[in-house]
Amino acid sequence: MKNIYLILASTIVLASCGSKKEKSVEAVISKGNLEEIRVKKTEVELKQQLISDQLDSLNVAISKLDTIKKLPLVTTFITKTVEFNHYLELQGNVSTKQNILVYPEMPGILENVLVKEGTSVKKGDVLAKINDGGLSQQLAQAETQLQLAKTTFDRQERLWNQKIGSEMQYLQAKASYQSQTNVVKQLKDQLEKTVIVAPFDGVIDEVFKEKGSVVSPGPGSEIFRIINLSNMYIEAEVPESYIPFIKKGKSVEVYFPVLGETLHTKVRQVGNYINPNNRSFKVEIDVPNVGNHIKPNLTAKLKINDYTNKESFLIPQSIISENANGDQYVYVVENSNANNEGVAKRRIIKTGRTQGDIIEVVKGIKSNVQIIKEGARSVKEGQTVKVIKY
Repeated sequence: MKNIYLILASTIVLASCGSKKEKSVEAVISKGNLEEIRVKKTEVELKQQLISDQLDSLNVAISKLDTIKKLPLVTTFITKTVEFNHYLELQGNVSTKQNILVYPEMPGILENVLVKEGTSVKKGDVLAKINDGGLSQQLAQAETQLQLAKTTFDRQERLWNQKIGSEMQYLQAKASYQSQTNVVKQLKDQLEKTVIVAPFDGVIDEVFKEKGSVVSPGPGSEIFRIINLSNMYIEAEVPESYIPFIKKGKSVEVYFPVLGETLHTKVRQVGNYINPNNRSFKVEIDVPNVGNHIKPNLTAKLKINDYTNKESFLIPQSIISENANGDQYVYVVENSNANNEGVAKRRIIKTGRTQGDIIEVVKGIKSNVQIIKEGARSVKEGQTVKVIKY
């Protein structure tokens, strides 16, 4: 049929050329003769077919003779197994279990304050003294009476051991000595409460009362705030769905936005209680505080390692496409030749976890596969492509 069209078209063209003058399309239309218009239309269609066939022949000839083909240009990368670490991103606050308010244990006038804000103290260091209100004199009298009671008891005990004197005298001396011993001990305990000492190593963060203030036990009478900045931790709440993955000892990356610092540490404790209000559990992360510049209640961004695959395949998410069935796929280059030309082939894959723009491929990809990166969205199945090497 194609040859018939070609012969007819050639005949009409030759006939047209042999005629004295070929009528134009406009001239034929202006005459208004339907039959003549139809003949002219057939003539034009045959000329169009002749030109189209000639162009096809020329293109075939060019493709055979042209050594430089216009192929789609792509870039590729070779797959290999790498270690993939996935991180759960959370926000937490810095805390310390040694951040307390120091209260007086007995009423009185604050006689002396021996520290100021910012002072570093050791456990047991004296921070302040409260007027004892005469307890020291009472203790001195009680100690004198205790000495007398002890002397009396010692003599009575020697006599009793020699079978001299009555048992009642011995028992009365013993009771008197024990009673006075308890009195002295109670007075010493009360006197010790007039001296306020540091409960642990730390720093005096705030002094609430000055010398001469009247203090007494109870809320509102705090004298100092003392903080230990060397035993810091971050507390965060983790969704319950991560229970199988968040364990004690997991590595954590901690970033402090205010300080612009990042440190690496571990999970030191995982809570065993699920909060019914938000379905989460608490974790504690160690915070090494070199230089003591990390403060309580400082906000921190956490990346907790919840998944690790030592032999995984990672690809950019941007090169993945999806078909009508919801299957994910990428294009690979096969049968590459010496000119870096190959055939694009579609590979159905199954993906796992993501981290940023990187996604893990768990099925459909093996090692040493050439995957198309740049140009992945424009190639087609079975298309010949040229790989650009950087």
